[in-house]
This record gives sequence, C-alpha cells and structure tokens, in this order.
Amino acid sequence: MNSVKKIGKVLLSLSGVVAIWWLFALSDAVNPQLFPTPLAVWEAALELHQEGLLYSDLNVSLERAAIGFFTGSLLGIVIGLLTAQTRFFRFALNPFLTLLRPIPAIALVPVAIVWFGIGEPSKYFVISYTVFLAVWLNTHHGMEHIATTYLRAARSLGASRTREFFEVVIPAAAPHIVAGLRMGAALAFLALVAAELTGSSSGIGFRLQEARQFIRTDRMFVGLIELGILGALLDFIFVTMSRKIVHWEHL
Repeated sequence: MNSVKKIGKVLLSLSGVVAIWWLFALSDAVNPQLFPTPLAVWEAALELHQEGLLYSDLNVSLERAAIGFFTGSLLGIVIGLLTAQTRFFRFALNPFLTLLRPIPAIALVPVAIVWFGIGEPSKYFVISYTVFLAVWLNTHHGMEHIATTYLRAARSLGASRTREFFEVVIPAAAPHIVAGLRMGAALAFLALVAAELTGSSSGIGFRLQEARQFIRTDRMFVGLIELGILGALLDFIFVTMSRKIVHWEHL
C-alpha cells in the first residue's frame, strides 16, 4: 500500500509539472521553437524512434556509462581502502587526489582526446575519472572515521587483523561506500554528456549537440528527459540495493 501511495505521489507531481510546462509553452511568453510543448517533445521522440536513433543512442550511452562507472568505482574503492588504512599511500596520494577533485570532467575531454584519440577509450577515461574521485572520497572518509569503540571491542575479543578488517571495518564503512557509488552513478551521466559532446558520432550527448546545431529543441528535450529518467532509475536501484546490502544502517 505504501508503494502505491509513493507511485501515486510521483505521478501526481510529474503530472503537475507537465501541466505547468504545457501552459507555459502555449503562452505568448516564449517562442515555441525554443521552448516546445510536451506534445512536440513526444512527437520528436517518436521521430527518433522511427529513425532508429532513440534506442541505439541509449544503448551506446549506457554501455559507455556502465564501463566507466565500473572502472572508476573499482579503482575508487581500492585506492580509498589503501589511503585510509596505509600511511604510505595516504601520504603519497591524498595531496594529489585532493588537487584533482576540483578539475571538472569537461576540462579533461581535450586531454583525453589527445591521449586516447576520439574513440571509446577517451570517453571511458573521462567517465572513470569522475566516478573514481567521488567513490574514493567517500570510501576514504568512511574508512577513516570508523568509531574507535568498534575496533577496541573487536580487539578485546581477540579478533585478528584480517577478521577485524572484514567483519568490523568494511561493514562500518559500507554505508559511505554505497553513498559514494550512488553519487558516482549520477556523476557518470554528467561525465558521459561531457565526453559525448566532443569527438563522438553517437550517444545521447552527441544527439543533443546535433539538435543544437539545427535548433531542434524538441529533440534536445528528449535527450534531457532520457538522462533524467536513467538517473532516477539508477538512483532508485541503488537505494533499494543499499537497504539490502547495508541493512543494519536502516534498523
């Protein structure tokens, strides 16, 4: 029953937004060519579907985002564990990674193209970089701020270092790691668009750029809605998974 209520609230909220959008688009306040109606956007989506571009772009972008997210997440978790638990890696990497954090993904696109060309590796690099920093920061923070009472209790009970790490440290840091993965998933789509805007011939980001050149705002809205739906679905999956994986955090 609670799920039905939540779905109802979401649908009601979206219906209200669409209604306001439609009324605003039909008013004389905006140029309909620059701000299309929901019907025009729907027709543009059907047009893209008939041309075979809607799902092909979606599949290409999802593959790029998935590979970049997996690579960046894996590296972020591993490096986060090392910098939080090992003094040498913390001293060697933390200052460098702290300097990298303010650099946006779009600023790395030209560098990635020079290094890897305009093919897929440059896009994987940009997405992985963005996801890596988010996951590393959350993993490092979670591992570094574990309550000392947990560690003392484990050691007083005679737990070995290995058992302490896997049964105390990892579970205590898991909520932060999952939060980092959730943030990284959202950032993967931001980096994806940045990577596809330059040196690409397919994908949602490329289609947005192409629509801009022909002033097809209806097609641009289709791409934006696609990204929004993908992000919302992925976030919902992460929230659902986190409740099962780190269930002790929700008790």
